[in-house]
Amino acid sequence: MHIAIVSFEGFNELDSLIALGILNRIKTPGWRVSIASPTAQVRSMNGLLMEAQISLQEACTADAVIVGSGSRTREVVEDAELMAQLQFDPARQLLAAQCSGALILAKLGLLHGVPACTDVTTKPWVVAAGVDVLNQAFFAKGNLATAGGCLASQYLAAWVIARLAGTEAAISAIDYVAPVGEKEEYVARTMKNISPYL
Repeated sequence: MHIAIVSFEGFNELDSLIALGILNRIKTPGWRVSIASPTAQVRSMNGLLMEAQISLQEACTADAVIVGSGSRTREVVEDAELMAQLQFDPARQLLAAQCSGALILAKLGLLHGVPACTDVTTKPWVVAAGVDVLNQAFFAKGNLATAGGCLASQYLAAWVIARLAGTEAAISAIDYVAPVGEKEEYVARTMKNISPYL
């Protein structure tokens, strides 16, 4: 299974890297997690320079895609050439969006009739794109999932793992990264958020 985390210039480190870390807890043969970007390198909203592991074209063939958030998402959705490269298909792949990543899925027409979660800053733009925004951290319908709030990226990662590798694998991954002394609480909260959508 190949999971791509799409990160654009100005990406939010928490969105892309928390998901990357959790998803990489799975060590089964053939499981691969890659950062996908439109350029060889992208700089985060706080100045971290990150190298892409795969192109956007390869991300479009992945089994699952997480579209990350960032400070320049509105510029991304206004770039017709860039948006044309995002040939995602929920009929054949899991698609998830973190915070302003929901705006990208909305502008691609993938959230038609599907409510979304996003951050409070992005909410007006997602609403303007014709998508109902929920006041909750995570929502999924079929092969589409969205999360709102940087630390909700753990829910997206757990949902992807549960869908591709099973709930026990998701529980194990979250248990591994949860704070000592709070593991049961973190696992329970994560599963409470994603279980209704599995």
